Amino acid sequence: MTDPVRVLIVDDDALVRAGLTMILSSADDVAVVGEATDGGEVPAAVAACRPDVVLMDIRMPRVDGLAATESLRGRAGAPEVIVLTTFDADEFVLRALRAGASGFLLKDTPPAEILHAVRRVAGGDAMLSPTVTRQLIAHVAAPGANGTRHRAVVALERLSERERDVALLLGRGRSNAEIAAELFMSVATVKAHVSRLLVKLELNNRVQVAILVHDAGRA
Repeated sequence: MTDPVRVLIVDDDALVRAGLTMILSSADDVAVVGEATDGGEVPAAVAACRPDVVLMDIRMPRVDGLAATESLRGRAGAPEVIVLTTFDADEFVLRALRAGASGFLLKDTPPAEILHAVRRVAGGDAMLSPTVTRQLIAHVAAPGANGTRHRAVVALERLSERERDVALLLGRGRSNAEIAAELFMSVATVKAHVSRLLVKLELNNRVQVAILVHDAGRA
């Protein structure tokens, strides 16, 4: 038996917290280990509860989920973050993903999909499809997009040819197993390439790689 995925719920709405707790507690392999009502409570809650995954409301009245995600993901050994939102084209969502969140969920997502997302992110996978990434970037086009594209292209050029191949497939939403099959290498080798390219690009997860690939116009 493996240990259950430990989840911290951060939302200022008590009904949302209660609903998420009920959904997550229905699974034997997921455990809700704590709650917080504001982004400002996150550091202490993470230290006390040691979650694997944080479900983070993006809009809270004092410290919002964006600031809390940026602060949390900037630390070594940080838990994975899934941001919660009401709007799928929310500017804050794209900024949170750039800051290191592993994906996002709409608050009306069906229970089975919420559980799937938590399990997937806890296992080290992104839960953001290339289509969703493309839609987010299209809907929330930041000023200075040309500069963003240039920086992304330059960053990808720092990679070796094989690392770049892996990065482009990450940008297209491929899993490690799919990348291994497409590039005729072992899954262990793919994981090694992913680890190295994350270090070279100074990124901390696959979603950030996917966004970089989209920024560079290579997805």
